[in-house]
This record gives sequence, structure tokens and C-alpha cells, in this order.
Amino acid sequence: MLKIIPLGGCGEIGLNMMVFEYQNTIFIIDAGLMFPEDYMLGVDIVIPDMSYLKQKRSHVSGIVITHAHEDHIGALPYLLKEINAPVFGTPYTLGIIRKKLEEFGLYGTSSLHEIHPGEKLKVGIFELDFIRVSHSVIDGVGVAIKTPYGTIIHTGDFKINYNPIDGMVTDVNKFAKFGEKGVLALLSDSTNVEKEGYTVSDQHVGRKLESIILNTSGRVIVALFASNVARIQQLINIAHKKDCKIIFNGRSIELTVEIAKSLGHITIPDHMEIFINDMKHFPDSEILMITTGSQGEPMSALARMASDTHKQIKIKEGDTIILSSKFIPGNEKAITNIINHLYRKGADVIYEKISDIHVSGHAFQEELKLMIGLTKPRFFIPVHGEYRHLLLHARLAEQTGIPKKNIILAENGNIIEFDENGGRISGKIETGRVLIDGKGIGDVGTSVLKERRFLSEEGVVVVTLVFDEETGIVVHGPEIISRGFVFWTETGHLLDDAQCVIIEIIEEIGPEVPNRTEIIHTKLQTALKQYFYFAIKRRPVIIPVIMAL
Repeated sequence: MLKIIPLGGCGEIGLNMMVFEYQNTIFIIDAGLMFPEDYMLGVDIVIPDMSYLKQKRSHVSGIVITHAHEDHIGALPYLLKEINAPVFGTPYTLGIIRKKLEEFGLYGTSSLHEIHPGEKLKVGIFELDFIRVSHSVIDGVGVAIKTPYGTIIHTGDFKINYNPIDGMVTDVNKFAKFGEKGVLALLSDSTNVEKEGYTVSDQHVGRKLESIILNTSGRVIVALFASNVARIQQLINIAHKKDCKIIFNGRSIELTVEIAKSLGHITIPDHMEIFINDMKHFPDSEILMITTGSQGEPMSALARMASDTHKQIKIKEGDTIILSSKFIPGNEKAITNIINHLYRKGADVIYEKISDIHVSGHAFQEELKLMIGLTKPRFFIPVHGEYRHLLLHARLAEQTGIPKKNIILAENGNIIEFDENGGRISGKIETGRVLIDGKGIGDVGTSVLKERRFLSEEGVVVVTLVFDEETGIVVHGPEIISRGFVFWTETGHLLDDAQCVIIEIIEEIGPEVPNRTEIIHTKLQTALKQYFYFAIKRRPVIIPVIMAL
């Protein structure tokens, strides 16, 4: 049996990771992360559960990365800590991966190999052929996988744009050639399946940005996704046309520009780029800054400008701030807060809700239908999306003529099997999400998140008591300390009454009672929980600390 197992990305946006397995050979496409949801208090990032791969680590022959977005490369360092397999990616993708692995101290021990569209790669029984795709980050590829039962195509993230500004056109001819030869199954990006029609062209966005920038008389500050190299070059060209100086501010932007320049993907005319400290030597009308913070990230450069904590830039009247990116779901509140702060400082703010200054990197419905038409797959498997995206993409495929029985709607952990009789879901492995909190990997589980949420909502009360070990008499306390919990109310002194509850329990359980400390501990928790709920309808966490001297 040929097995395809999604470990992430089929049931959520992000966390993309797909396993291909035949006999004793496994290879992986992408190893992505997702950012924590609102209920994941204190969590930094989320990665897929890789337990299945750890059990079969000796079978893993390679890791293919389709492009350099975090939802496709973010979990790679955690995977390489467990499985030392070669990593394959295009030059720009590997450039970003190298920097990431350096941060984790893994660069020297990792085996990285460049691949290019049109090249073939043997991984055990599999033969991989890489196909250029257009996306919102440069150097992306789809993968055609020759297997014992036929060719399987994984699109990666893509859109079909015939005139991309980076020149990296989705190779529809190559997809069509595979379609003519016969494609067993198509795994296709579902992210934008809810969008009708076609994606907006990059040229349209470029004209809109040019119109805005050329007609401003003050400083222009553009916040965007750091990975959008083509948009950065677009802005450089506009700045050159306006005879502006260009400034890059923000660690991720500076890193992207450094790598892209070294590979020839970004070209800046001589004497045009300046450092942020040199800005004061030029008129405001000659300044164009490209920065981070388009998603409202708290420590980003734009967020610090908005809150007046940026050391070198103070927003002032006459500044134009452009957020050239979409509002990612979950970030809306943070973004609108920044927009409000910028408006208060007198800046003019332009964002996607009021102007066409961003284009998606994911195919809309007509492009998705075209991909199915080009490849003519026998089986169709929607990937990269929440369940509603996968279902809508499945329905779209059915409209194009794919028989319903040949559409495989799989979620994370489902085992998709292919043999000479076709494909089907044949079972499920245990999978899930691993939460990364600081240096802790997977040590924050459901119970810890529940405790954190409970603490954030209800607060904590610590009761300290010290007994004389011989006599059992209280020599200190009861002392009550709280965090996130109010003791004083308009109706009375809650603190005094709580102390009375504690003293009653101590008097009730005399020194002669066996296991007195444990009994007091339990009774204090129960009695105080009941009392606080009765008094103010709150359930703080009660932590008794009882010591004997």
C-alpha cells in the first residue's frame, strides 16, 4: 500500500505537514507551525504531533519544503531535532531555513540540498519532479510524485498569475503535461476556496501603491509580510521613481532583504538605501520605509511606532502608513488598535478594507478549477484549510466532473491508501498539536491550559499557616494573599470573613487528629471555594501553604 497521511493542515490553516509512505520509505512535504489560538494562554507556537514519524525515524529518507512561509517551515527545527533527514528546497527557501536553523543551533548538523523547478529527485521508491508555482513568497514549488500506482501531484500553496512581478509564473504547461500522461491524485491548496473568480493581479496592486506613494508629501511607511520579496522590490521601484530613499526596519524584513539580495531577487539602485539614523538628513517627502507589524504583533516596529516606544521614529502629522497585507483571522483586534493609535497621532492610514493594496497568494475558485482541469486527476484530495475549506473544495471538484466517490475528504491523522484498485481512507493514526511554551516542547497540555484560563478568569488565593509542631498551635497566620481577586467589596470585608472561615476549621480539627495538616489542607480548599462563590460568585484557585516549626 501507498500511504498518504496529513499530520497537519487538513482541518486548520497552518501546521502543514504531509507524510508519504511506501514499504520502508517515508518522505515528508513541509513541516509548518501555526500561531496559538486565543485559549492557548502563554503558548508561543503550535507544531504538529510527530509521534508517528519518531516511531519510524529510520524510514524517513527526506523532507521537501515547498516554500519559505512559517506555516510550512516553522516546525522544521523541531522535526530535525528528532529525525536527521536531508532537507530539500529551492535556493531562497533554504536561505530562510539556514537562518532559522542557526537560531536553533542545528545548521552545522543539518543536511540541506538545493532543488530547482524542472529537476528530478529520487527518494527511495519515489521520484519527485518540481514544478514552479506563483505565491506570495518567491521560489515556491509544487511536487509531482511518481509512485508505484501512478503520479500524485501536491500543488503546495499557489495561485495562477500569468504576469507576476517576480517573474515566477505557475507552470501551467507542466501541470497540463502531467495531466495528459495521467495523474492518480491531486492534493490541492484550499485556503481561498471561498473566494469567487480570480486573484487580483500584482500589477493592479502595484499601480494602486504607486498612485498613493507618488501623491504623498510626507514620509511613507509600508508594513507588509516580511516574506513578500516581490512586493518589496515593487516598493523599491516606486521609491526610485519618486526619487526617495529606502529604509528597511525590523529584523525579519532586514533578514529577507539580505537573503534576497544575495540571490539576485532584490536589486536596489546605488546610494538609494539608507540606515534609519540617516533619515533626519533628508526631507520627509524623500523617505519610504518598509517595516514589520502588519498583523499587529506587539513587539514589531510598527506597533512600537504606534505606541510611541520606537527609539528612532515618532509618528507625526503628514505621515502615510500603508498596511499592504490582509488581516489574518484572529489578528483583527490587534491591527485595528494600531490603526487607531496611528490615526490619533495624525497619520493617514491605508489598509485593505479601504483600498486594493494587497493580493492573496492563494488561488481563488476559478484558478482552483483550472488546476483540476489541467491535471485531470482520477482522485482529488483537498488540503491546506479548515474543514469548511476542504468540504467546499471537494464540492468544487465535483462540479468540474470528478466523481464523488473519487473525492477523498481527509483530516489530520487519516490514512489515505492507494493500491491497484484505487484510493480510500483506511484508518487513522493518533495525531494532534504540540504546544511550544518557551523551551518547553509539549509539556503544556489541556489541563495546564485549563488551569491558566481558570487563573486568568478567577484569580488565585494563597493561605499561609504556620503551626508549632509540638503543641499544634498556630504561631503565624492565617495570612491571605491574592492575585487577580478582590477582597474588598461594597457589602463587607471579604478578607475578615475568610479568616473566620479558616480559624473555624483549625479549631474544629485539634492537634490530636491524625494527618491533621492534610485534613486542614483539604477542608480549607473546599470551605473557601464555597464561601467565595456564595459571597461574590467567584471561584478563585485556593492554595493552602501549611508548615510546622
